[in-house]
Amino acid sequence: MVVDGAVERSYAISTALNGVGEVQGSGCTPRWLHRIKAKVGAGCAPGTVFVGRRATGEVYSPALAAQHPGRDWILSRILWLTGCEPSVNRGGPVDTLRRYIYPHGCPDGLPMGVPASHGCVRMTNADVIDLFDRVAVGTWVHIDGAPAPSPRKGAAP
Repeated sequence: MVVDGAVERSYAISTALNGVGEVQGSGCTPRWLHRIKAKVGAGCAPGTVFVGRRATGEVYSPALAAQHPGRDWILSRILWLTGCEPSVNRGGPVDTLRRYIYPHGCPDGLPMGVPASHGCVRMTNADVIDLFDRVAVGTWVHIDGAPAPSPRKGAAP
């Protein structure tokens, strides 16, 4: 997290197993400039389970995981992103918001720093709660990746 040009906080994350990319259905993590469109989960217990951005009333546990072995666990907090670059990560088949891409918590013990998600940015529950409490809707988010598409039409300066 960068504030006034200085790194204030750093978090370990896990991005997409399929790498970076913007196309819907790719299972890739979208790159470049985004903003936080919505914050979901304020006041929820750590480990709260979300499906469709709604709390299910469940709190993650190994027993719950055993009951739902195929579930993609979205836990604790959600920072729903919207792309800021038309035809790159906003609009049409590359729209980050419509792809439901967000930083979110995941089960404790999953490795960070290893690509493993379906496109979202996975964080530890403690880290996503910390970040959630530090940022506001509208906060800029820049996701780095492989070389930028060229030209980057409509990109904000």
